[in-house]
Amino acid sequence: MPARNNIRGLAMKKVTVIGAGIVGLSVAYHLQKQGADVTVIDKDPAGDKVSFGNAGSIAVMEVNPAAMPGVFMKVPGWMLDPLGPLSLRPAHSLKMLPWLYRFYKAGRKNAGLPLHQALAALNRRAFDDLQSMLADTGLSGELHRKGALIVYESDAGFEADKSVWEMRKRAGVEAHSLSSEEARQLEPDLGSRVRHGVFAPQAGVVSDPKVLTDKLREWLAGHGVRILRGEVTGIRPAAHGTQQVLLSNDLRIDADDVVIAAGVWSQALTRQLGEQCCLESERGYNTTLKDPQVSLSREVIFAERKFVITPLSCGLRIGGAAEFGGISSPPNYQRSEALVTLAKMYLPGLDSGRGIPWAGHRPSTPDSLPVIGPSLAHKHVFYAFGHGHLGLTQCATTGQLIADLVYGHPPAVDLTPYSIARFQ
Repeated sequence: MPARNNIRGLAMKKVTVIGAGIVGLSVAYHLQKQGADVTVIDKDPAGDKVSFGNAGSIAVMEVNPAAMPGVFMKVPGWMLDPLGPLSLRPAHSLKMLPWLYRFYKAGRKNAGLPLHQALAALNRRAFDDLQSMLADTGLSGELHRKGALIVYESDAGFEADKSVWEMRKRAGVEAHSLSSEEARQLEPDLGSRVRHGVFAPQAGVVSDPKVLTDKLREWLAGHGVRILRGEVTGIRPAAHGTQQVLLSNDLRIDADDVVIAAGVWSQALTRQLGEQCCLESERGYNTTLKDPQVSLSREVIFAERKFVITPLSCGLRIGGAAEFGGISSPPNYQRSEALVTLAKMYLPGLDSGRGIPWAGHRPSTPDSLPVIGPSLAHKHVFYAFGHGHLGLTQCATTGQLIADLVYGHPPAVDLTPYSIARFQ
């Protein structure tokens, strides 16, 4: 392909993006818009990944870190509850200690506010950035802003979350408290278990995260972005300041810059580059019901039980759970079944037949912040991973920030809180 000039009149910059999930594809989109010659590498570009099976939420209201003060002390009780939101496989427990220690530190009162502010800085841009990217790629019809309904089954749970909602409101999140009757007016198929509700009108969903990811990848391929299958084994400096990406099939790809956006698999590459990153697979589970015999018009979040139900074009998706067991352990689909059991407690008319279970590896950091920014040791390597539950929400914003860094433009958000420096 002959060289052409980018918007600054310089030779076209060659950038390799490692990872074809929604974050990697969003990075590729923004680099392509800046005029870069982009190659995306993934061990299975069209294959199943966490971008395909998430709940489809554009969760702009999630501006508080998971490690809020007091949460750490709830962990043992959650793990003992067979329907609880958290499990830890015993064989992985020792490996989890560094992550859990940092999670504990992130939950201290003097740590929570900066983390909250850093999440809010990304999320307040998220919907507009995603809407702009999808409009430009002809995918606006995949995005819907109908708000989210958050429900509570107890007075105590609703009262306990009031401080959380106050923090969200200070960050610009709209929220309207509802009685149980008002909540059921929004979603009539909810049962009597619901006692309180909160409506968050700024939240949204996509029709189907897999369809969205597939269409974005196809759009990129049709606009000059190369999508290659391969497993990256390393990155090393090459001649004239370029970088060489090494693949397991002995292929070598030269690039001016490299972006690591490989989700939970990014940690192996940061270590190979000599940088530490506290990242764990927080395996999430869901079940999608093709014919549930109930109807929801928007995402419903069950605050005390830590799961969500989202109406997607492929069915009603019941998602949640957090399981720490590493990336090589087989999935435990009893977790998917437990989510359906929970859902029937709130939706009495739910038909749980024809359910399709799924599990995927969320890339989770202990402070709930993604890693966005340059490598400390390699000025032509950039990081874009660790978004946890918010990869779809923050993908377009992350893509824009990385493209700005690659092209030397001042990013719209202070990237200091997201730097890999916090783990060194």
